Amino acid sequence: MDAKEMDQEFVEYVVKSIVADPDGVKVSRSIDEKGVLLELIVDPNDMGVIIGKEGKTVNSIRTLLRVLGAKNDARVNLKIVEPEGAQTPKEEDGEREEPKAAVKADEESEEPMADLEL
Repeated sequence: MDAKEMDQEFVEYVVKSIVADPDGVKVSRSIDEKGVLLELIVDPNDMGVIIGKEGKTVNSIRTLLRVLGAKNDARVNLKIVEPEGAQTPKEEDGEREEPKAAVKADEESEEPMADLEL
């Protein structure tokens, strides 16, 4: 295997290992002035698995790709292609809900710091 294609093979291997539909995984590779761009396409049902909680899974894959790219003197970027017809959470739920403000405890129930015994 050519060192230039190693990054593409790596992404395919890792992603196919963690998704429910490995046949739906496709990785395309292009090179431009910014470096190597890998575009990942997965089944819409596997998007959450690839992204992971708070994006941790995809960020881990990107970190490993940076290491692999540095080893081969290349800058490698990973882009997840959003499936056609997919809706973002904002579109599904109508208007996006604002985070609720934290409820502040009654000041009477809090003891002043000066009154605490050490």
